[in-house]
Parts: sequence; C-alpha cells; structure tokens
Amino acid sequence: MDNTRELILEMLMEILEKGSYSHLVIRDVLDKYNYSDSRDKAFVKRVTEGTLERLIQIDYCLNSFSSVTVPKMKPLIRTLMRMSAYQLLFMDKIPDSAVCNEAVKLAGKRGFRGLSGFVNGVLRTLARNKNRLPYPDREKEPVKYLSVKYSMPEFLIGLWTEAYGKEKTHILLEALLKESPLRVRLKESLSDRERQGWEIALAKNGVKVRRHPYLSYAYELWNVENVKSLPGYQEGFFVVQDVSSMLAAEAAGISSLCGRTEAAAEPGESGESPEGAKKTAKRAGEFLIADVCAAPGGKSMHLAEKLGDRGKVISRDVSEYKAALLRDNIERTGLTNVEVQVHDACVLDESLVEKADVVLADLPCSGLGVIGKKQDIKYRITKEAISELVKLQRQILDVVWRYVKPGGVLVYSTCTMNPDENEKTARWFAENYSFEPESLSPYLAEELKKEGEEGMLQLFPGLHETDGFFIARMRRKG
Repeated sequence: MDNTRELILEMLMEILEKGSYSHLVIRDVLDKYNYSDSRDKAFVKRVTEGTLERLIQIDYCLNSFSSVTVPKMKPLIRTLMRMSAYQLLFMDKIPDSAVCNEAVKLAGKRGFRGLSGFVNGVLRTLARNKNRLPYPDREKEPVKYLSVKYSMPEFLIGLWTEAYGKEKTHILLEALLKESPLRVRLKESLSDRERQGWEIALAKNGVKVRRHPYLSYAYELWNVENVKSLPGYQEGFFVVQDVSSMLAAEAAGISSLCGRTEAAAEPGESGESPEGAKKTAKRAGEFLIADVCAAPGGKSMHLAEKLGDRGKVISRDVSEYKAALLRDNIERTGLTNVEVQVHDACVLDESLVEKADVVLADLPCSGLGVIGKKQDIKYRITKEAISELVKLQRQILDVVWRYVKPGGVLVYSTCTMNPDENEKTARWFAENYSFEPESLSPYLAEELKKEGEEGMLQLFPGLHETDGFFIARMRRKG
C-alpha cells in the first residue's frame, strides 16, 4: 500500500460520512489489498476499527482542545482529526510527532493546506495533554462519564442499566471494547485425526487455536489475517460462526427429534404394526426445517449438517443478494440438503403451512450483541429504530408460526441485548399464539443449563464466552 493513512481516511469517510457499513468496507478493502504487507493491513484494520470503536471518546477529547467543534469541521478534516486522535490516544508505539506530521501532510495533499495550522495545533495540544484529559465528573454525571469512557451512546447505557442493573452494564461495556477471537464451527463429521491435523496446520500458519468450552466442535482462533487463506477453508471444513449462533441451532433439538421418531419406527413399539413402523421410518427421512431469515447461512448449514439424509432445510432471505451469500457458503461446504429461496418473511407462503418440524426465526434486530465486531452499530441505532424493529419481529412471527406442524418447534433468536426485542417479544408470542415455552437445558452446555430452564436464554459478552444473543424455544400445541 502506498499510503496506509490515506486509505484509512477513505475508508472512514465511506463509513462515517456516507453511511456505509463498517464490516463490509473493511472486508472489501482488506480483500483487495490481500497481497500487501501484513503489518500494513494490521495497521489499517486497527486504526479504522479503533477510531469507530472509540468515536465518542475521541470527539469529546477533540472538542476539549479545538476552537471548532467536531460537528462543525469540514468532513475530511473531521475524519482526519478523528483517526489521528485515535493514534495519539491508543497507539503508544507511534511517535506523537509522526502522527501530527502525517496528518498535516495528508490535509495538504487533499486540498486543505490552509487548515494545516489548525490540524497541527489541535493534535499537538491533544498529544501534550493526553494523560490528563478533562473527562466528565464520575459522581455528578455518571451516565455521561460512562458514555465518554466506553464510547457508548447515553441512551444505550440507560437501556441496559434499567434492564440489567449497573454491575452487569459495566461488565458489558468493558467486554464490548475487548478484542474477541474469531469463532468457527468445525464439521462434526470430521474424525479426531482430521481435527488434529487441522489444528496442527493452523498452528503452523501462526494461528493460536482454542477449543471452546460450550461445544465440542466450536473453536476460537487468534492471529487470523485472512479467513479464506486458512487451512480447511476452501475444503469446507469449517464455517465462521459465533458460538451463540451455534447454540441457536442446537436449540432446535434435531438429534433428539430424529432419534425419537426413528426409535418409534421399530416394529412392535407402541403397539405399532411392522407396516406402520415402515411408514414412520419413511417419515423419519422427511424432516423439514425452515430458516426464514437465514443469510449468511451459518445456522442453516449447521442444521443441515445435523439433519444429514433425514430431511432438508429451506433457507430463505428477502433478497437475491442475501440468497447469493447463502449459496456461496453452502456450495463451499458441500451440503446437498439445503434449498435456498428468495422470500419475504412478512409474506405468508401457503405451500409451507404446517409443513415444518422446526422453524428457525433469527429475526432482524438492533444488533447490540455484536457491537464489538461491528462498531458503527451503536452510532446508527435509535430508540425509534428499536421500536420499529420490535414491530417487524412481531409481524414476521405472526406469519411464520403457521409453518410449524402441530407439535413442532419454533426457535426465536436475535443477536441483541434488549428485553423489548427478546424476552418481552417471546412472552408476547407465547401469550397470543398456540405455543408454549420449552426448556433449553437439554441442548445447552453444563454452564448454561440453569439459565435456559424456562425456555429462554440471554447471553452477554463478558458474562458468557459468546456474542450478545437471545434464544427462545417454543413448541406448538396440539
């Protein structure tokens, strides 16, 4: 890369000024420059993500020393000041003078030579005072203090404090700023020898590997530069997927569902004739799972792998773009029992009514549980947007419950931490439809069993070794 800082400036302009999604911009740029020096790529990734992650804190510090507030700065200068402030405040190995000099050069190169003095003056003042910054008073303004310290909007701090209490909110805020590993799901069908070979190959590539305590096929990886270049990726040995998402697929109870039906197919059991047993056995090979909001497909593939030749998964999403993501992942893993369809979950599909043994409804949500990976979420979300999402979730549930067979299961999940989208919506659903909550405990790791006894599980970063995530399991009556 000729100029990493200019590339970072362009990326942040795209995200902060034009509203593009951070994870897509970062992914596309790093894929494009995959041939570049790994240190350059690491620098680009860290400064871009770090600036987004610490944006509220950075703006507060800049406003403390600038005669022009951040919102009133010209967009390019505002972005340049933010990324430079991040380097001054959080990257000790870069000399302050180098950060300031590079910012002045970049301002001039991009046509703002007249503002070079302003850029230089504010940044050097910040550098001199970075160890004695005038933060809000912790006692007099506790919410504002937390907002600045953890770069979290005040309304989210208020939401979590009211819902979960001060102590849990503090743990959440700390956890969302910590670097988390890449979590992947390894094919359960791999032999122990294949697993060990894969682990050894990763280690040889400089990747640190840890088996996750919740699930035997879940792994945590550190020092990953490019997922697609990892051993086993092209062969479809693993899928990038958080453990929370794996637990949602586990909550469908595929193994126990298939096991019960196949056991009932034994001749003579329950007074059934050999002929009847054969019919039941045939039905056991025709299980149907519907994943109604499936992209990018991690849970659909997980369910399909568990199902094997005993049935198929219908994997749906609202657009052809999302369906293409599903197809790409499914093709790489070699699964043949997944059917990808473009379908709006808000629209009833009469052909699917009462056909599914399991419906997985992993619905659109505020995404607060994955802020640690998609830092710009916290700046986009509003109270009004959350209210609209709750309406959308209930609108979709009002449709997709009809696809569940009597006696079948609906799994409702989100990647957020907000009672309105989670527990309250799950209770609303159980109260208004012919479904009843069913314990998640049989499908969870020992550490989580007690929390899932009432059919709902809320996962928190910092308290659990997962993203923030919610899962509810409900069985249709009759």
